Amino acid sequence: MNIDPREYSRRRAALMEKLQPGSVALLAAAPERVRSRDVHHAYRQDSDFFYLTGFAEARALLALVPGREEGEVVLFCQPKDPQKELWEGILLGPDAAVESLGVDQAYPIDEIDKIVPELMAGRERIHYRVGLDADFDEKVMSWVRGAREKARHGGPAPGQFLLLDDLLHEMRLFKSEAEIGLMEEAARISAEGHRRIMQYCRPGIFEYELEAELLHTFLHNGSRAAAYGSIVGAGANGCILHYVSNDARVEDGDLVLVDAGCEFRHYAADITRTFPANGRFSAEQREIYQIVLQAQAAAIEAVQPGASCDAPQQAAVAAIVDGLLQLGLLSGAAGEIIETEAYKPFYMHRVGHWLGIDVHDVGSYRNGDDWRAFEPGMVTTIEPGIYIAPDNEDVAPRWRGIGVRIEDDVLVTSDGNRILSEGVPRGMEEIETLMAAA
Repeated sequence: MNIDPREYSRRRAALMEKLQPGSVALLAAAPERVRSRDVHHAYRQDSDFFYLTGFAEARALLALVPGREEGEVVLFCQPKDPQKELWEGILLGPDAAVESLGVDQAYPIDEIDKIVPELMAGRERIHYRVGLDADFDEKVMSWVRGAREKARHGGPAPGQFLLLDDLLHEMRLFKSEAEIGLMEEAARISAEGHRRIMQYCRPGIFEYELEAELLHTFLHNGSRAAAYGSIVGAGANGCILHYVSNDARVEDGDLVLVDAGCEFRHYAADITRTFPANGRFSAEQREIYQIVLQAQAAAIEAVQPGASCDAPQQAAVAAIVDGLLQLGLLSGAAGEIIETEAYKPFYMHRVGHWLGIDVHDVGSYRNGDDWRAFEPGMVTTIEPGIYIAPDNEDVAPRWRGIGVRIEDDVLVTSDGNRILSEGVPRGMEEIETLMAAA
């Protein structure tokens, strides 16, 4: 399951059509990062670079030069090196890159200082991600100086710097069929991990034991890593939105909130489930869980083509406020509570975010001052929650320390929506049945 190289070619062509006349666009691969001394972090390609190339190697640069007769798409990458490959693995090399990646020309990365100024010569504008990396900014300026030296003999030289982000990120917001297929597989693997830990969980184990089961499932199914730091919060830890310590003991009577998803071939899943450590929800846990479940259903229903992308948030807030009023955890008029945001001690985040190559994927949420409308091909998470802090003295002790979040990945379709992460139960009875079958 891979994206056809021709799709990357189409993306590059579409981006070049959006560039202003007389432009060159530059995009660098992600730098390698040292973890400690001579040990590096596992390498992960820059998302924008991968979106345009499908190329996962470090030390690479993509140049897009619309209208250049010798070739519009130029890649710089590491050359073949038997000694380096002996230690670190096989490199594609410039010769193979032309055929494998569908670029027009490819050169060894060590030649960028000579060739890139030549590509800039005669160009007035440079599109790149200005300010993202100070070292790359300085490198670009050195190439500009070289291009200006060449321009003294006639012709323009770059004098305008334009952000590449908005053009590229608007493209990334809309997923192709191939991308959706990869995201479905990421969701399938992630759902299997969630089911596994529901059945593995029992009072007395540690949160990191559940995390280990997740990671085992991800790697066993072909994912190379989690898409983000997994959250496994038992009891009051489920009330910490980005809890990642995952080192506490799971106690009898706890709810366990697990927010985790794998990355499959650079595409992310993002799923949250909350389940009882002992396999049975208590009365109070049931009340809170049911409100969140209803809020999620209302928010998913609001994901429709043409609808405001703020509509799911409004639907979730309305359902949560109504539910908390019925339980007596909030008091007053629902409209006033929503207007003054008096619900925020219980629900303090938005209901979702774009999802794709990045778990918090790129793309704007607004057109000017207005929320943008959903369109087919967008993928958003829907993840309402209720978190009752253990020190919240405004509620009775029996409610304190309950944290519930339910999250799924939702594709906007031409006639509604489709949940990509259906493979793991949401309903309380389904969860209890699955846990009891272990």
